[in-house]
Amino acid sequence: MKKKTFARKNELLEAALDEFTLKNYENASLNTIIKNAGISKGTFYYHFQDKESLYLFLLETANKAKWKFINNHRKEIPRGQKANDIFEEFKIQAQIGMEFASSFPQYHRLSMMFVRERGNKIYNNAKSKLNFSTQSMMGEVVKKARENGELNPRFSEDFTVKVLTHLLMNFDDIFHEEEDFHLNMMVENLNNYVEFMKNGLGK
Repeated sequence: MKKKTFARKNELLEAALDEFTLKNYENASLNTIIKNAGISKGTFYYHFQDKESLYLFLLETANKAKWKFINNHRKEIPRGQKANDIFEEFKIQAQIGMEFASSFPQYHRLSMMFVRERGNKIYNNAKSKLNFSTQSMMGEVVKKARENGELNPRFSEDFTVKVLTHLLMNFDDIFHEEEDFHLNMMVENLNNYVEFMKNGLGK
């Protein structure tokens, strides 16, 4: 998206959310989004190349909103309840992520619809884009964890970053059955997933 903002940006994003949470990517109509947003096609194409660029921007917006929510809530955790290591931190983030899903149901539905795109080109394109930013954030987390002696030193920092990023980014490749989409089950699976990572990577 071009950096210059436009007056009906929020309306466009809301219309896109409505469309992409009701239909899969292939069936979602760009014309419907533009019409419901109350903008011209010229205005849309000035800011976005096509439907895919809008979809990727929306996923990125949702991802940033989630991490902002998580980081803000982490600051409110009493000192005695803060995570003892990187793995406990992952669990806390999962719990806050569930609260985010309840507070922002549209973004949660978007992520659930995205999971159902597995096997499609758009899924791989989006994963590649989101993976880059996740790996960057993971690098900072892993560096701090290594300094605190929370990770096995025989694995290099680069290796650990890549493995943890891959495991977290591909969580939905493993847990994608209908029952896995229930919030409580998602948190339970994530907690078990983190325990698995800790037993393999924890010092």
